Amino acid sequence: MPFLEKVMVKGGLADIFDARDITEVAFRVMRDLMTTEAADRVEAELHKPAEKSDDKSLQIEIADLWHDTNPIVGFLSRVRPPWQGPGIFKIDSDRFLFRVANEGGMPPNADREKVVMAIFSATKDELSQERIQEIASWLPDVVRKMWEEA
Repeated sequence: MPFLEKVMVKGGLADIFDARDITEVAFRVMRDLMTTEAADRVEAELHKPAEKSDDKSLQIEIADLWHDTNPIVGFLSRVRPPWQGPGIFKIDSDRFLFRVANEGGMPPNADREKVVMAIFSATKDELSQERIQEIASWLPDVVRKMWEEA
């Protein structure tokens, strides 16, 4: 099953475009927690089609979603440090889930934890064990547990 279809089905989403948009935001928040070098190692393993479709907006690689299709956001994520530690930019589990739900245009009837678990599960299917463990090391407590269980 193609990556975005897995996210859509496992996440209980009705639309493949919702799966694409929410995945991109989840990846953005994940990258915000990581160093640029760590994010680059993950991206290097995601050069696989995201979906089989005649629709050109879906003819992308999973790496395109990881890198961010918004060039400004993609650039900023490369030049800023990881959002860890004290301060207003620290991303804890609540902020992680809040950002995914609100920045991704999640449908009101969607269960944010279920959708995040679907994204995590589909992503882990594409990654080496080494990258899976590396990502886990960057995630905050509850989200890390979700990653490990996905």
